[in-house]
Amino acid sequence: MINVVIMRHGEAQPLAATDSQRTLTEHGRHEVQQMALWFSEAYPAFDYVWVSPYVRARETAALMLERLPQGAKLEVLPELVPEASAVKLQQRLDLLLAAEPDARVLMVSHMPLVSFLVEAFTMPGQAPIFSTASLCCIGYTTARGGKLLERNSPLELSLLQPV
Repeated sequence: MINVVIMRHGEAQPLAATDSQRTLTEHGRHEVQQMALWFSEAYPAFDYVWVSPYVRARETAALMLERLPQGAKLEVLPELVPEASAVKLQQRLDLLLAAEPDARVLMVSHMPLVSFLVEAFTMPGQAPIFSTASLCCIGYTTARGGKLLERNSPLELSLLQPV
């Protein structure tokens, strides 16, 4: 069962007053909408959406939520910024799963944190590079750890579409 999905935000503007204020480009919005459509068909329900406070991540989460059924609780977490600790997020998820063992969480963040999160929730040495708007689906329990079950990206989706 997939209960943790880690997603990188869509393509963002290269420049803004601060890194945290960068917004999605038109291409980035398209990437996320592509992933949201696929995701809603493959994994239609999530209990929580945890998102970085950075604008591009919040925009990505909003686009994802447009395709998901109502009811997912959106939480903006300062722990999801690029330089944050994957271990602290794993501890936070472990606390949630202790209270709600069947909770399903979508996390929207940035490189390099998304790579470190996959490693923290699966096994050392398994830190994939994420292209924009890509995601990894993980089956995770606090007792046994996790296993990477699926990985997808807008590029992979476009390769599957007929020409």
